Amino acid sequence: MAECFIRGMREEDLEQVAAIEKEIFCDPWSREGFEVSMHKPENLYLVVEEDGRIAAYCGLWGVAGEGQICNVAVRENARGRGLAYAMLSELLRLGRNAGLWAFTLEVRVSNEPAIRVYRRLGFADAGIRKRFYTKPEEDALIMWLFCPESQAEDAVLQEREAGCGKK
Repeated sequence: MAECFIRGMREEDLEQVAAIEKEIFCDPWSREGFEVSMHKPENLYLVVEEDGRIAAYCGLWGVAGEGQICNVAVRENARGRGLAYAMLSELLRLGRNAGLWAFTLEVRVSNEPAIRVYRRLGFADAGIRKRFYTKPEEDALIMWLFCPESQAEDAVLQEREAGCGKK
């Protein structure tokens, strides 16, 4: 089994992150977009490093006690092994430690695998943003997770399900 770690995104990760972003998304962020965003003190970006390569990444923008989860991506050849669940569990734990109590995200309504992961993490459907995505045009499902103390602690206990450690 490959050695796998969840850790904060670093400058040296940005080329790989931008390449994955370009492979996966129709309207990808640039390397520079990630660089600017990851250096803002209210934001948090994580990667899953597997055998020296970036297998997945995600981000969180903290605003007024809430976290907007963004840029969730898993390399195609790394999907189906629980990396997204483990990475997002760690992101939620770190967000709670930073004082965030509510988390939201948007996901394409057709992205059933991602929706299943988010629901498993405790996110609930909250509405639809019509024509939110382009290339192709598609609605977004808005999801929210509210974390009272006890729920946040329970989520932390499940964070290692994919077998990834923290580094």
